[in-house]
Amino acid sequence: MSAASNALSSNDSAQSQTFEIRTWPGAVGAEIIGLDLARPVNVEDFGRIHRAHLDHHVLVMRDQRITPEHQIAFSRRFGELQIHVLKQYLLAGHPEILIVSNIVEHGQNIGLGDAGKFWHSDLSYKELPSLGSMLHAQELPSEGGDTLFADMHKAWEAVPDALRKIVEGRQAAHSYTARYAETRFEGNWRPTLTSEQLAQVKEVVHPVVRTHPETGRKALFVSEGFTTHILGLPQDESHDVLQQLYALSVLEENIYRHRWQPHDLVFWDNRSLIHLAAGCPAHLRRKLYRTTIQGNAPF
Repeated sequence: MSAASNALSSNDSAQSQTFEIRTWPGAVGAEIIGLDLARPVNVEDFGRIHRAHLDHHVLVMRDQRITPEHQIAFSRRFGELQIHVLKQYLLAGHPEILIVSNIVEHGQNIGLGDAGKFWHSDLSYKELPSLGSMLHAQELPSEGGDTLFADMHKAWEAVPDALRKIVEGRQAAHSYTARYAETRFEGNWRPTLTSEQLAQVKEVVHPVVRTHPETGRKALFVSEGFTTHILGLPQDESHDVLQQLYALSVLEENIYRHRWQPHDLVFWDNRSLIHLAAGCPAHLRRKLYRTTIQGNAPF
């Protein structure tokens, strides 16, 4: 079901809200000022938000003093929600929400503490990867904690012809456990997966270059976080090609760095972007709530 058809609900008769969509001079992103997601969003307003999301890839909705129920309900208007494999980090009573946090209580992490330490597109390791993700700030550190977003449409435009000839029409393998064994970062790391969890994240194959299903634009669809190799290429060549694509994916002029403010809700398009968590000092508390919207099979 499309976002537009999902919008046709009991919100049809909701009162229109007055809000401004401000674009930035940089590569990607826009912020929405004056929107209140604790109130119903009517079809016309939803259409503006949906269009801005397609045009700018990252939307920052400021000062959203909303409950988990509000976040889930708004997310569902874009599509079916996906439940993360790490069930121990799902919000009690709200399995649609993954807790992203470095906080440790009683010797246990309350959420996924290392989320996003490699560039990635959420759930690219699934047969139906994510359309988009919404991250709502609950507790923010006094320093650090930024999130970076890189435009994969512009990354594809930057690929030179010789490299295009190698990757066009090819597929790449994606695996949730691609970087699991690495100890690149101190602090929290992902817990050992049970056999049941491993069965939910078997390796999948997607096009190296995908077509956005709503805009028709081409985008690179590989990332250092989850892509393991390109099918049909010798291992050394696959590694070399991927390294070149990764470098082109994170050109400085195509990156937006989000510096979180209290109650921000950030909604990004995983079909258009990859993202990275910049990290913060381990002793500073950081907690956010994430909903993830299921997309279509990449083509």
